[in-house]
Amino acid sequence: MRPTPAPAEPGKESVWNYPRPAIAERTSRHIRIEHRELVVADTRTAVRTLETSHPPSYYLPPADIAPGLLRPSSRRSFCEWKGEAVYHDLVIGDELLRDIAWSYPDPTAAFRALRDHVAFYAGPLDRCTVDGALVTPQAGGFYGGWITADLTGPFKGEPGSRWW
Repeated sequence: MRPTPAPAEPGKESVWNYPRPAIAERTSRHIRIEHRELVVADTRTAVRTLETSHPPSYYLPPADIAPGLLRPSSRRSFCEWKGEAVYHDLVIGDELLRDIAWSYPDPTAAFRALRDHVAFYAGPLDRCTVDGALVTPQAGGFYGGWITADLTGPFKGEPGSRWW
């Protein structure tokens, strides 16, 4: 059953107005990730993916991610629109955050902008912001969307959303 979308107030985006199939678009929003007092990533040249009912996922260029923190994981997944994703662990000192990030080394033609860019799950990290505003992670554990105050839902991943 499709839920009732919350009304989008002025200055807000409704995730129910996002397209299906998904799209990727460049954004100049300021994306910053911090963990254990270290800046993991900081960019104004991210690519965000938009899909009906999902908060955006932000893909960051490798040049804007602190070097030496990510290492390849053996995990893989497949997206019907983007192709095969590979995962990355984040290593800071003695801490290992497994499968915290993912990327598409060879995305489909419609998602070429994602090539070599890296997206992060916000939940396990100390601080993820968009334009200085703290992010709420998308619920559900599988999806990696970032919820900000300028979005309205309900959002895929919440309890009862499995069949949306």
